[in-house]
Amino acid sequence: MKSVSPKQLKDMMHDREELALLDVREQGVFAKEHLLFACCISLSHMELKLRDLVPRHITRIVLIDQGPSDKLRLAEKAVERLVSFNYSNVAVLEGGVEGWRNAGFELFSGVNVLSKAFGEFVQLTCNTPMLTAEQLKARIDMGQKMVILDARPKEEYHRMNIPGGINSPGAELVYRVHDLAPDPETTVVVNCAGRTRSIIGAQSLINAGIPNPVAALKDGTMGWQLAGFELEYGQARHAPIPSVRGLVKAQACAERVAKHFGVRKVNRHNLDAWVKGTNTQTVYILDVRTPEEFEAGHLEGARNAPGGQLVQATDEYVAVRNSRLVLVDDNEVRATMTASWLVQMGWTDVHVLAGGIGAGPLVRGPHRSEALDLEKVDMLTPLELKALLDSRKELAVVDLATSIQYQDGHIPRAWWGVRSRLESELSHLPPPDLFVLTSPDGKLAQLAVKDVKACQPGIPVRILEGGTDRWVTTGLPTCEGMERSISKADDIWYKPYEHTNATYQAMRDYLTWELGLLEQIERDGDAKFRISKVP
Repeated sequence: MKSVSPKQLKDMMHDREELALLDVREQGVFAKEHLLFACCISLSHMELKLRDLVPRHITRIVLIDQGPSDKLRLAEKAVERLVSFNYSNVAVLEGGVEGWRNAGFELFSGVNVLSKAFGEFVQLTCNTPMLTAEQLKARIDMGQKMVILDARPKEEYHRMNIPGGINSPGAELVYRVHDLAPDPETTVVVNCAGRTRSIIGAQSLINAGIPNPVAALKDGTMGWQLAGFELEYGQARHAPIPSVRGLVKAQACAERVAKHFGVRKVNRHNLDAWVKGTNTQTVYILDVRTPEEFEAGHLEGARNAPGGQLVQATDEYVAVRNSRLVLVDDNEVRATMTASWLVQMGWTDVHVLAGGIGAGPLVRGPHRSEALDLEKVDMLTPLELKALLDSRKELAVVDLATSIQYQDGHIPRAWWGVRSRLESELSHLPPPDLFVLTSPDGKLAQLAVKDVKACQPGIPVRILEGGTDRWVTTGLPTCEGMERSISKADDIWYKPYEHTNATYQAMRDYLTWELGLLEQIERDGDAKFRISKVP
C-alpha cells in the first residue's frame, strides 16, 4: 500500500498537478477535524459518489482516515475498493489526520471550510455593506422601500425565511433582480442562514453594478432569530424568470463582471475535444441553473451544481484540484457570475460555455450518478416486509439512512446503523434469522449486502425494494426518533437548527466559527484567494 508523508502531501498541494484528497471517514467525524483541501467521501458512500467527484481513473488520489487510532482501517479498505474500481494512482496519508497534526500542520473543523473562509475574505477585502437584524427590522417597520432576497436553495428557504423575503438562490440574483427592484432607490438586502451566501450574494450585485443600495443581512436567519425576531415557515415565494428588459440588463451586468475578472469562454467544439481528451485532464461540466431547469433539459455529461451552492460548497461538487471546470447555463449570466467567484477562490482553469445549452443536444431528467459495484440482490416488496414484521420476531431490519433521515421517519422495529461500521456493530443485535437492509432509495442498502454477508455468514440478507421511500409511498406506517441505534450518530454534520438541544447556542457557536476561519486560513497558508474590487 503506497503512502505519502505529511510533508510530501504538503508539497503535492502546490505542484500544480491534479490531486484529490479524499477523507473516507463519516462526515460528522470529518467535521470535527480535517485537512483544508480534503473532500469528504465516506467509505460508506464511496461507490455512489466516486465517479462524479473523481471521474478519471489515473487521477492522483491520497486517502485520509483518522490514523493509528482508527480500528476500522478505513483508508486501507478504501485502497482495496479503489483498486477494484481500476483507480491506479492511489496512496494513503501516513498517520492520517493524527499524523498531519503531529507534523505541526493545521486542521480545520466544520464543512465547506474553504468556501466559508472565502466569504469572510470577500467581506473583509470588499467591505461588503451589512445590516444587522435590528437595523433591518427597523427599516421594515418604517416601511422603507426594499426587497429581501434569500440566496439559499428553495428547500432551505421553505424551511424558514425572513418575513417578506423572496427566494433567489445565489447565482440567480444578478439574473432576476432587475424586475424585482426596478426603482434604483429600492434597497436590496440579501440573506442566507449565516454569513457566506449573504456576503457573496450582496457583493455579486455590487460587482454587477446595479444602481440600488445593496446590503447583506449580518448572520442571516440565525442572526434574526438570535435577535428575538420571528421567522416565516413554509413559504414558496420565488423570484420570477426575468422579462426581456430584465434579461438585457442582466447580460450587460454579466459582461461587465466577465471583463473585470477575466472570465474565459469555450465553444462546444473545444469542449468536446476536452472531454475526449480526459486522459490528460479532468473536466467537470457543471450546469449552474436551478434543478427544475436542469431536469427540463441539459447537456449530456453535465451535472447540476446551482451556482450559489457551487461557490458555497465547492468541495461537494469538485474533488480534483487543478482540474478544468466548464460552467453551463442558458444565456451565460449565471455561469459568468459563478465563474467570477471561482476565479477569485483560486481556481485557475474555469470556463463558461459560449451559447450555453443552446449548443445542444439536450437530455431530460435528473442526473443519475453511476453507482459502482452495484450487484443484483434478493429483494422484498414493502408489503412482503410488512407481513414478515407482523409474523416474525427474529427478523432484523437495518436502516442505513443518515441519522437525521432515520430520526425523521423509519420503518417500525428497524435498527439504525452506519454502513462502514456494520462489521463491528451488527454483533450487538439479537441474533436474527434474516437481515433486511434499507436506505432511502435502496441503493446504499444494495451495496451493503456484501458487507453484511462477510461479517454475518450463514444469515440470509435481502433488501427492501425501492428503499424506505417506497415503504412510505406505499402508505405503510413509520416511527420517529433514535431509540434503536447501533451506531453513534456522528455520520453527518448537523446544521445549527438541526440540533435538538441548545439550538441558539449552536447558532452562536457556528457564527463564531465562521468569523474565526480567516485567522486559521492565514496560519495554514495554502489557500490563495484573489479578490479584485470592481470600480
